[in-house]
Amino acid sequence: MVEGNPIEVLDEAQAWGLLATREFGRLATSVGNQPEIFPINFHAGDGKIYFRTAAGTKLSEIAVNDRLAFEADETGTDGGWSVIAKGRAHILTGTREIAAADELPLRSWVPTLKYDYVELAVDEISARRFTFGPEPDRYGNQ
Repeated sequence: MVEGNPIEVLDEAQAWGLLATREFGRLATSVGNQPEIFPINFHAGDGKIYFRTAAGTKLSEIAVNDRLAFEADETGTDGGWSVIAKGRAHILTGTREIAAADELPLRSWVPTLKYDYVELAVDEISARRFTFGPEPDRYGNQ
């Protein structure tokens, strides 16, 4: 982190490295100028983010607009980080791609059946690390 700067911009490799440490994130969709955000369990690797879902709003919205945004983060007492990824979603339908997805360490935290896999092919990813602290004086008073 640059001395005195509480925000550090991370590179793509660091962003993927941070995602590899998490299993929970947020998926953002938008259909008809109505944004939605969904909490999801995910697995990230090889430039893609995978998640499982049941039939419903997420799948319907992906079918209408396959451009998605995704965010995962972590915070502690002194700081945190955030990764934002954007890309195109693909609902897995082929036997081989579903079988491959079944091998991923992707398990639901909620005890519901989720038969559908979605692959988000990431074409844009950014990450930042933050150091927490008090807000500086706006007026330069000491």
